[in-house]
Amino acid sequence: MPGIKHGTLSSVENLLKDVQLTGDAVLKIQDVFLTELENGIHEKPSSLQMENTYIPELPDGTEEGLFLALDLGGTNFRVILLELYQGSVVREEVKHYHIREEQRLGCGEKLFDFLADSVSDFVRGQKLTGTRLPLGFTFSFPMIQKALNIGLLVTWTKSFNCPSVVGRDAVNMLQEAINRRGDTHVEVVAILNDTTGTLVQGAVLDPRTTIGLILGTGSNACYLERADRVQHWEQQRHGEKQVIIDIEWGAFGDNGTLDFIKTDFDRIVDKNSLIANSFMFEKYIGGKYMGEIVRVILARLTKDCLLFGGETSDTLLTSGAFTTSFVSIIEQDTIDDTSENTVEILRKLGLSCDEDDVAIVKYVCEVVSNRAALLVSVCLSTLLSRQDRPDVTIAVDGSLYKYHPRLKGWMNKYIKLLAPGRKFQMLLAEDGSGKGAGLVAAIALKLRKRLQDS
Repeated sequence: MPGIKHGTLSSVENLLKDVQLTGDAVLKIQDVFLTELENGIHEKPSSLQMENTYIPELPDGTEEGLFLALDLGGTNFRVILLELYQGSVVREEVKHYHIREEQRLGCGEKLFDFLADSVSDFVRGQKLTGTRLPLGFTFSFPMIQKALNIGLLVTWTKSFNCPSVVGRDAVNMLQEAINRRGDTHVEVVAILNDTTGTLVQGAVLDPRTTIGLILGTGSNACYLERADRVQHWEQQRHGEKQVIIDIEWGAFGDNGTLDFIKTDFDRIVDKNSLIANSFMFEKYIGGKYMGEIVRVILARLTKDCLLFGGETSDTLLTSGAFTTSFVSIIEQDTIDDTSENTVEILRKLGLSCDEDDVAIVKYVCEVVSNRAALLVSVCLSTLLSRQDRPDVTIAVDGSLYKYHPRLKGWMNKYIKLLAPGRKFQMLLAEDGSGKGAGLVAAIALKLRKRLQDS
């Protein structure tokens, strides 16, 4: 931070020193992640769910036919028709539907009846009521999978709360609602989340793909694991060599194993969040929280008279006022060696600033962003070493990865350092929750046919 008075500079750096991970801390995180991963996969106590998805293979270019995908993760959901030819999507039709508040918060049957009504509306619109249509259901809520087509809801998140659904099988509820209508030939053959869909969609774009990563508002990862390492397997095994494991790493360290990296700033962000003491790892790296961490730090620096001459604003003291998109814009200023956008953002927040203030704000954004990149890289490098493949593609989706101008570069650098000699590349694989779900439905049909033939 050139030009800043030495006393101010050292005070700022001292305040932020715990946000910057030391080499020892990084190695310790790597050890903890591997231990938690091993515990989870062997059904021992762990902060990592390590959910078996029961998807034992990736697309191989033989997937053909018409498939539906239902993507439910927020207040708007999509029904998608995919036509596959030789493993690729050759036609895609999409319709969006809105779920009203009373449907999101009321009786579970009514919610699933509405989903079934929407599927029927879409199928009738496509003039396919007489066609057998396998459906892949992207259900982006915590669930316990007992088979490729059985997913029990653990808890609702986001803006949903239909208590009667908790503990029940989302596939069965959707299928029963579709059957109650009786006007289509839709069969729900698979349930998955957006992370798994990203890995499967990535495998179509690049067959070297064996890791899927979501780095957006929230974060999660999944990877292809050796089947013989996986303890939790509720169905009969059929000689599977590998299976996709959904890590659910947003909760990594919720059992206290990562508390050694938690700063006072993180504690404030956690306390102000919707559910405190949960999904802590996501709060270090997710787009929902990155701007908030920066805001909390800036408020503290201002309080200590190290920023803005000690003059704060109501906006800076308002939770959520400093968005992660601001962080991305400020980081772009750093790359472009300009301050124009940073000054504009601070002005919008009701703050008057000089050159020193701008330099400090840029520095804070860099430190917080860099920690997120490093934490994700520690985990990804562990997965690369575990898979022990000659060349791996990591399929990534999510707004933070797409729009933050420095994350990608840092991640490439850190993964290379932490997994030396491992050949890898990151690939943007968009719409895993749509295309990925259709592809998983196609895989489900292939598996079923193979079992019947044997």
